[in-house]
Amino acid sequence: MNIGKGGKLFIVLAGFFICNAILAEFIGVKIFSLEQTLGLPQASFTFFGESNLGFNLTAGVVLWPVVFVMTDVINEYYGKKGVQRLSFLTVFLILYAFLMVFLAIHLSPNSWWQHESGMIGEGPGLSDMDLAFRKIFGQGLWIIIGSLVAFLIGQIVDVYVFQKIKNITGESKVWLRATGSTLVSQFIDSFVVLMIAFYIGSDWPLSRVLAIGLVNYIYKFIMAVGLTPVIYAAHYLIDRYLGDALAQQLKNEARLTV
Repeated sequence: MNIGKGGKLFIVLAGFFICNAILAEFIGVKIFSLEQTLGLPQASFTFFGESNLGFNLTAGVVLWPVVFVMTDVINEYYGKKGVQRLSFLTVFLILYAFLMVFLAIHLSPNSWWQHESGMIGEGPGLSDMDLAFRKIFGQGLWIIIGSLVAFLIGQIVDVYVFQKIKNITGESKVWLRATGSTLVSQFIDSFVVLMIAFYIGSDWPLSRVLAIGLVNYIYKFIMAVGLTPVIYAAHYLIDRYLGDALAQQLKNEARLTV
């Protein structure tokens, strides 16, 4: 079956999009210090009465900027419908992945694996591997709901803002529609996930939710701006692969799907 360059490109972009989204959900259980990772002094912000705030982020934020860059690239060449269908498919696959993990958590562990298993060259294993497995993969229901709702809302907003800016600027100012749509969608994403997962799900005070959401957004803002050259590089490589005629055809068709 010959699906052409446009079809092959969509499969590759969709694969990276879905893979990054699912990975971000699962590695997001880890909280890391951005300052320590980069060897920088610990930051200390005070927002909404919450003090000593630093860039203590979920590991998922490493991948989410890539997802939103991919969103803008797919939006450019395949339009609003392409992104929306892919977003709903991604949510379905994330739910499927969580269901499979839930089933795996409830499998009875083998005795030697549970008490003696260890990584090669890492010394003795943990005293209870099954407990570690449950703690790492058994994310709370409210966190799962919050992240999925935030993802869907973020995608819808990203697509809408992207197309609105493109209708005004035309083919020029790629940086404005790509970075601008990401900044708006990430602002909403940063607070929605915390409101659902921790304000509703864990009774966090609103001040803490707003403060941590703002710190997260500062990081995402910096990343969105910093990744702007990556978007231009992606456009260059895609146009080279497709050829000018096919690339322009896909862009024109993408605008008609709005």
